[in-house]
Amino acid sequence: MGFEKFGHKSFTSLTKVDAFVAGLENKELKYTKCRSCGKTYFPPRADCCGCLGNDMEWIKIDGTGNLLSYTRVNYAPTGFEKDVPYTLALVDFNGIKVFGRLSSAIAKEETMVVMQLKTQVVNLPNGQITYEFIKPS
Repeated sequence: MGFEKFGHKSFTSLTKVDAFVAGLENKELKYTKCRSCGKTYFPPRADCCGCLGNDMEWIKIDGTGNLLSYTRVNYAPTGFEKDVPYTLALVDFNGIKVFGRLSSAIAKEETMVVMQLKTQVVNLPNGQITYEFIKPS
């Protein structure tokens, strides 16, 4: 069991970063950092495009981040038609930029750039798992 468990609809079952889903199962969203050159990646990577190494460290994304940008999706790609409308967001966690969905509990009217957000792991039907951004408590 690996990456095929990630997301609302997974289009791949094989990846070199199955540890990403393992982290989500432990309620942790993680990024990778190359131990050789220090380059960071989200989504996580198994290989560094900076130095071409593969000595990657998995690091948990903690705390709150700032919303950098967002967009409202009204027309969805294949497999996501029942989800619309939803909001996609880019959030900066101390230099790690994370792309994902904004929780539907956050009203469209209260969504604004620089608002504070944190991550939350979400268990989906049929055993799937993902993450979203929520307001800090």
